[in-house]
Formats: sequence, structure tokens, C-alpha cells
Amino acid sequence: MKQLVISEWLLTELAKDNFPLNMPNHRRVYEAIRRAITQQIMPAGARLPSTRSLAQDLSVSRNTILAAFEQLLDEGYVAAKSGSGTYVSYEQPDEFTKKSALANAPLSKLEDLAKTPLNNNYSALSKRGIAACISTSSKNHPNKKSHEIQPFTPGEDDYSGFPYTLWRRLLNRQWRTPNTNIPQPSMLDSSHEGGYLPLRKAIADYLRVSRAVNLTFEQVLITSGTQQSIDLCARLLTDHGDQVWVENPGYWAARRVLEVNGLQLHPVNVDKEGMAPSTQDFRVVPRMIYTTPSHQYPKGMVMSYGRRRLLLDYAQNVGAWIIEDDYDSEFRFEGRPISSLQGMDQNGRVLYLGTFSKVIYPGIRLGYLVVPEKLVECFKSGLYELQRPGQMLIQAALADFIEEGHFSSNIRRLRLIYGERRRLLQAALAPITNVGARLSTLDSGLHLVVEFDQCCDDLGIAELATEQGIRVYPLSNYGMGENREKGLIIGYAYASTERITHYGNLLAELIQSELK
Repeated sequence: MKQLVISEWLLTELAKDNFPLNMPNHRRVYEAIRRAITQQIMPAGARLPSTRSLAQDLSVSRNTILAAFEQLLDEGYVAAKSGSGTYVSYEQPDEFTKKSALANAPLSKLEDLAKTPLNNNYSALSKRGIAACISTSSKNHPNKKSHEIQPFTPGEDDYSGFPYTLWRRLLNRQWRTPNTNIPQPSMLDSSHEGGYLPLRKAIADYLRVSRAVNLTFEQVLITSGTQQSIDLCARLLTDHGDQVWVENPGYWAARRVLEVNGLQLHPVNVDKEGMAPSTQDFRVVPRMIYTTPSHQYPKGMVMSYGRRRLLLDYAQNVGAWIIEDDYDSEFRFEGRPISSLQGMDQNGRVLYLGTFSKVIYPGIRLGYLVVPEKLVECFKSGLYELQRPGQMLIQAALADFIEEGHFSSNIRRLRLIYGERRRLLQAALAPITNVGARLSTLDSGLHLVVEFDQCCDDLGIAELATEQGIRVYPLSNYGMGENREKGLIIGYAYASTERITHYGNLLAELIQSELK
């Protein structure tokens, strides 16, 4: 596409009412260029105009264009070539084109996929999903295994500074509704509409602006957290024995939920660009793909644009569903937030989920699930029949917490605290690189990853750390198969800022001693 045509197209897009009024100019330009790339208006290899000429054409400052280009580079949509310019970076490999993907699929699987049209509410669901939506039965959920929280325990967050007084006031407000001392009867019942409507609207507004999720509030369902969201997707969209792609290494709790639902897990290795399916992986046709593209768990890399496009195209070609787990997107300490995979989805194959446990407090047990429009009614029914969601008073207080700006303030407060703890921990662990360990330098999340060579015993090192009152998790426990990666997962959110250097030095000395 010629430079003049690109500029004219961007001007047309920016003139539309497709952007929230409070969206900064650099974000508007970024979104417009991203849409041009994802909709393949700008094909692979297309050269973008220079920042100076584009700024002139769009009548904005050059800094605005530079900020937009920087975000596109961070997320892998474009690549900069020294002395040449900036180019669209995505090219579709032959291994996952529709023709080759279907050619490698078992005949029985292709026959099943051919019988799954998406033109009515129930035809897109699995047999178990259809039964769940029209059934009145429910099942008990297994209790989460408890453990003592120690410094550097991964997956834990610091809620000691949570504004308890404010939260109590918001809860009391819901109890004291106008003209009565008790809440409305509907607030004491379980929800059959997917959750408290003002909360669903507040979440939709937040995700639309901060995560570039393409949605309406009707697509948002309130769940009790990540595990329940994954469980609901597995029950309604898969049948016993279906194949599911999972990242390797990956989130063990998600794998557990999928296994409990009788699914066959197929591990797909990750590299610096995220989930990296090989030719052999494409031969295992999945019904579902579970991924953490914005911050891979546990290794932390951001999935490149090319890999995102690959997964979306492949899922559409073979009729697979993608679960995008955006578990800690709020905690990116440098640069701008990474846009969602769901925002690129043009075919309604992505189910996007998140949680409030990391930014409010763990016991709130509230999360959200964004489903494609064609699945909304089915998922509302399935959520109500299988899990009977409630906590409407807490949902109402959370809606006020978000709408009044307290949610954003709390995130900013935590981001400063966790960012400082991350820097202190990185400094304390820096000496381990002298004995061959590799310390992650990625700028988001609530944990660090230390990688070892294959010959190291990460299980033994984790046990020795426990004896010194430090709880870390071995990286090999997150992998599948024979040649698992070795290392440690080290959480820093729960460790107090005052003592993080002390514990970090102890852990660094232990690692150095063992690796020597």
C-alpha cells in the first residue's frame, strides 16, 4: 500500500467514532494502524511511512507517532530495519494453512468438525455443553489445597494495604438501599443473567480502553475466578477425550481443570515469541487452545503478532476455541499495556478471561469471562445451571469501586510497590548469573524466573530454600514430557519491601552454592 493511501485510510479511521473519548492520541493512532494490519489492509512486508511524514499527514506531533510505533514494535506487529524503515512483520507459514492443517487431521475429527455449524445458539456447543445448558443438575467443586504463605511464594499478592475502610463503606451502601434498611431481594439471590449488570458494564468499559478487547457488556459474565471460567469453557465447548493444546511450561492449575474434565492435554513448547506450535503439533487437531499471550505463565514473554495471527487463523481453520487467560495484565512496569488477543479475533473463536484476585484481594473470588456473541445465551444458561453464581452485594460494591476510580488508584499504588520489589529482588539475585543461572529481565507480572541448565536439580534447590523459610517453586513442575526446563519461580508480591533484599540475598547465596 502506498504511503499516501495509508495516510488517507488512517485519517478516515481516526475520523470515525470507534475510539473512546478519553483515549490518548498516540493510542488512537496505534489502534488505527493495528486494525490496518490485523484486517490485512496493510499486508505482510508493507513499509510504514516515516514518523515525520506520517505526523504531517495526520496533523499530529511526531512524538505521538513515535509512541504509537513503539507500542507496535513492543507487541510484534511491526519490525524496524536499521537504515531502511518500519515494516509489517507477519507472514503466514505453510504448516498451518487451512489446506495443510485439514490434510493432517484424522478423518473422524474432520467429520465431527463438518457437523458443527455456528449459525444457532446450541449447535456450537459440545454434547456435554448442550446437556448442561438445559439441565438442572450441578456438581460440587473440589476444595483448593491450602498452604502456608512464605516469602517469595509465587501466585500470592500483597493485600495488606487494601483500602478496607473504603470497601466497608461501599458494602454498607449496598445494605442500606434508599427507603429501607435491607437490600433489594434480587441482591440476595443468585444471578441468572451472568452477574450484576453495572459491574458487567464497568468491566466492559475497562477492558475496551485498557486491553483493546472488542466487546459489549452483554458478552461479560461474572465468575468466581479463573478456574471456574476455564471449567465452564471446558464443560460447554468440549467432550470427553477431546484434545487441548496447552503451553509447555504452563499454568498447572489450568491443566488440572482441563484434565478433570476428561480432556487430552497436548503440550506445545514456548519460545521467546510465546506458544510455538511445530509441524508435529499441527497434526494434533485441538478442540481448544489454552494460552497466556500477554504475559506467558510462568516464563513471562509476550506473544508476538505473528504467533497471535497463527493461532487465530489455525483455530478458525480447524474449528478450535481459544481460551485467553489475561491473569495479571495490570502489572506491566515499563511501556504501555499489551493489547489482547481477543481484540484481533474476527471470527468469534476467543474466550477472554481475567480475575480480580490479584488487584483486590484473593478471597473476593470474582473473575470475568468474555465470550463470543454467538455463545452469550448458552453460557449464561450454563453458568446458572452448573455453578449458581452469587455474591451480588459484593459485585455491586465492586462496580462502585471501579466506577468511582478507586480500582485504577489501587492498581497504580500496587504497580509502584511491586515495581520497587521487583527491582530490589533483581538486584539481590544478580550474583547468580556468575554461576551460569539466567535471571528474567521481563518487565511485567508478579514473579521472576531463574533458569538453570538441564543438569541442575531445581526440585532439590527449592526444598533447600524451604528449609530456610523461603518458598519458591521449581520450573520443572510447570512442564510436561521428558525434557522439562529447569529453574525457579520466585514471587515478590507477598514479600515485604523492607525484607526483600534480605531474603533475596539468602536465596542468591543458596543458588550460587548449589550451582558451584
